[in-house]
Amino acid sequence: MTAAPYDVILAGGGLANALIAWRLRTARPSLRILLLEQDDRIGGNHTWSFHDSDLDAAQRQWLAPLVSARWPDYDVIFHEHARTLDGGYASIASDDFARVIEAALGDALRLGARIGQVGPTTVTLAGGEILHAGAVIDGRGPRPSDRLALGYQTFLGQEVRLAAPHGLASPIIMDASVAQQGGYRFVYVLPFAPDRLLIEDTHYVDTGVWEPERLRANIAAYAASRGWRIEEIIREEHGSLPIVLAGDIDRFWSDLDGQPTSGLRAGLFHPTTGYSLPHAVRLAERIAALDDLGAPALFDAIRQTALHEWRGQRFFRLLNRMLFLAGDADSRWRVMQRFYHLPAPLIARFYAGRPTLGDKVRLLSGKPPVPVGQAISAARKIHPHQIRKPE
Repeated sequence: MTAAPYDVILAGGGLANALIAWRLRTARPSLRILLLEQDDRIGGNHTWSFHDSDLDAAQRQWLAPLVSARWPDYDVIFHEHARTLDGGYASIASDDFARVIEAALGDALRLGARIGQVGPTTVTLAGGEILHAGAVIDGRGPRPSDRLALGYQTFLGQEVRLAAPHGLASPIIMDASVAQQGGYRFVYVLPFAPDRLLIEDTHYVDTGVWEPERLRANIAAYAASRGWRIEEIIREEHGSLPIVLAGDIDRFWSDLDGQPTSGLRAGLFHPTTGYSLPHAVRLAERIAALDDLGAPALFDAIRQTALHEWRGQRFFRLLNRMLFLAGDADSRWRVMQRFYHLPAPLIARFYAGRPTLGDKVRLLSGKPPVPVGQAISAARKIHPHQIRKPE
């Protein structure tokens, strides 16, 4: 039997695995860990955001070195409603993420490592080299699975420099006053400097297919409608996040066959917003506190974490089915406009994934913004096979 030179190998240097590696390196420096990333830096090309209420004070403190920008409030805009909500909102740019974590990991990071195969205790690189560990955590993004019925949040964002100051003091995390284009569409705007913005065109749609040229044109049109002249496109990011409608979580985890996973690959993300950073923070803390980091114990700990989250997210999956399966696609914005009339503490608990029973009653009470019959039908579709996937 080959001795394992590492305690933990993390395959893929995305958000979840990089946070786990950073937390292990900081909290348990005697561990032999290795983070593998195929590109020339970790974190890819992304912007991750979170509400202060998504994390506790201790979590915000250890995450603070990564934060690129922070604001005390944020705005939402709809056809018939606009509102500013108090509560801290922060963003992490992948440049800052990579700069801080790569320096902290030092020789526990290996860039340009193309991964061929991953097993619970081995990683085979594309060139044939085999690495051994007590456990391997696979964090290489979502894997296709017919155990989940999904909608998608597709987006394209451009960080731009403007010819003149934009005048925004706070982020616009949702401007749904725009044309809907066949799904719930909104524009997301982060003001990083007086003349620098991230403008992101976002769509809640039935498939992960997206049209980058249309989204780029949408961003240009939105900037023009606000009177902003784009002088330079600094960078561009895009993605397609899963939005869970229903699933068989036991079979989803059975299919993993003992392979520890993290992030989207483990199903650890907010089922309605797609935000994954709070889940990644909590998982990093959970793993760093484990006495046994062998593959079986690690798999079981991550699985139990995911199952606990899944059980707590049942209500969100119900809301997602109403959003995606009830009513006309171009009218989905009405669901969210109604949501943003609700009290600010309820909205904060919703984003944090911790709605109370009273919150749930409040969210479902009153005249529904979708046809009642279709809402009831959507609510009953709790198994993936009951949800017809688009052709």
